[in-house]
Amino acid sequence: MSHIAIVSASVGAGHDGAAAELGRRLTAAGYRVDTHDLVELLPRPFGALLSHGYQRQVQSAPWLWHATASTFDRALPAAAAARATRTGDRRILAAVRPDTVAVISTYPLASQALGRLRRSGQLAVPVITYLTDPYVHRTWIADGVDATLAVHAATAAQARRLGARTVRLVAPAVAPGFRPAAGTDEVRTARRRFRLPPTGPLALIVAGSLGLGRPERTATDVLATGLATPVVACGRYRTLHQRLTAVPGPVPLGWTDEMPTLMRAVDVVIHNAGGLTSLEALATGLPTITYRPLAGHGRANAATLERAGIIPWVRDVEQLDGALRAALGRPDRRHDTRSAPDPAATIVGLLDRRPVTRVHVPDRQRWLRPRGTGGLSARRPPTRSHQ
Repeated sequence: MSHIAIVSASVGAGHDGAAAELGRRLTAAGYRVDTHDLVELLPRPFGALLSHGYQRQVQSAPWLWHATASTFDRALPAAAAARATRTGDRRILAAVRPDTVAVISTYPLASQALGRLRRSGQLAVPVITYLTDPYVHRTWIADGVDATLAVHAATAAQARRLGARTVRLVAPAVAPGFRPAAGTDEVRTARRRFRLPPTGPLALIVAGSLGLGRPERTATDVLATGLATPVVACGRYRTLHQRLTAVPGPVPLGWTDEMPTLMRAVDVVIHNAGGLTSLEALATGLPTITYRPLAGHGRANAATLERAGIIPWVRDVEQLDGALRAALGRPDRRHDTRSAPDPAATIVGLLDRRPVTRVHVPDRQRWLRPRGTGGLSARRPPTRSHQ
C-alpha cells in the first residue's frame, strides 16, 4: 500500500484540521497517510518562533503582525522565508518513506520547503499544496510545487496570478459531520448538549483554537443589538473563558471536539479569521459574518470572501445590527461547493499513473503526463539518496 505524506503546522487548528480531513479521505481511498508537523520538523528555536511568535504578535501586537504579514507578502521577503526553512530539510526528507507517492502541504512555509526540495531533485515525488485560506499570501506559492488546490474560485484565480501551476478548484476538506440540522428536534438536542438557552437566536462567536483577537468585545457588541445571545467558543484560551464567565450575558464554552453539534445548535456564526471555521459554518448551512478580523491574514481573508460574495465583512459596530438582522432573516446561506470535486479524489486523479513525458521548465525538471491528461507522476529518483 502506497503512502502519502501530509505536512501541516500546529499554528492554530485550521491547518491541522484540513490535514486531518484530507488524511481521513485519502485513507478511505486506500492510501496510508503520515501527517507531520512542520513546527517539529524544524530546529527547536525556529519551530518555537513559528508557533508562539505568531500567537504573541496577533494577541499582543496586532499592528506588528499586520506589518510582518504585509512584508512577507512580497517577492524578496517571501524568498527569504523560504530559505529559512532549509534548516529542516534533513528531517523533512527523512520523514518521507520510500514508498511515498506524494507529499501534501497545508501550510505556506511547508509548501516553500517542499517546493524547494522538489525543484532541487532531493524530493522525487509530486508536491501538492492545499490552500487553507481564501486569500493567497505569496508564501503559499512555491516554485517546484506540482499542483495547488483551492476551495474558492477567487482563491484559485489569485493562485494562478502568483504563478501557481496546475491549479484545481475543489470542495472544502471539511469533516462530514458539518451538515445542516435535520430539524428542530436536532437543534434542541444540540442546545441541551451544551447547556445553551433553549429558545431565542444564538450567535456563535469563533476566534480559532487559540481564542485570538478580542472575542469578548464582539460578544458585548452582539449583546448590545438585543438580537441574539452570544455563545463564545474560547478554544484553548482558558483566560478568555474565565473573563467571560464573570460577565453577564455571553455564554462561554471551552475546547470541544463536538464542533459539528455546536454549530447545529446556533443560528449564525461570527468569525474573525476566514479559515476552516468559515468553511465549516457554510457547510452547516449557517449565515456567516466576518467581524473584527485579525490583523494580517484575517483582514486579507475577509476582503477576499466579501469581494467574492461569499461572506460579508462587517466593519464597525454600527453595521452589526443590520448584518445580524439580515443573517437571521436568511437562515440558510450555504455557499454552493457541491459541484466542486472532492479534494482527495482530485489528488488521487493527479497521481493516476499514465505514460509520462519529460518536460523542461526553467529552473526545474519534472516528469509529467502529456499535455491534456492532467496527471502528475514522480520524476526519476535523484542520484543522491536521502534515506
